[in-house]
Amino acid sequence: MKLIIAIIQDEDASEVISALNDKEIPVTRLSTKGGFLRSGNTTLMTGVEDDKVEQALTAIEDHCKARTQYATMPSSCGTMHGFIMAPIEVRVGGATVFVLDVEQFHKF
Repeated sequence: MKLIIAIIQDEDASEVISALNDKEIPVTRLSTKGGFLRSGNTTLMTGVEDDKVEQALTAIEDHCKARTQYATMPSSCGTMHGFIMAPIEVRVGGATVFVLDVEQFHKF
């Protein structure tokens, strides 16, 4: 058995959860916040048998879209009186996925 932890964008969460449920893979949804852009993320956790890992990963990959977003970062840009906020283009989206071995599983 494996534990899959997937950190995805909030915008993709409903589609990913539906795709996993269609494959009879139950999932727990946690609301989380990213550290860099401080925007909302969703962390999904599911325990699956070894033979369903690829199905779960495919469902996650197929429904997580990469996007371009603009963030403001402090920049000195030659100013004499401190920093100005400069917009930078950042690629967000997709998924960060961890697959871990499960030594024991109990459901009470």
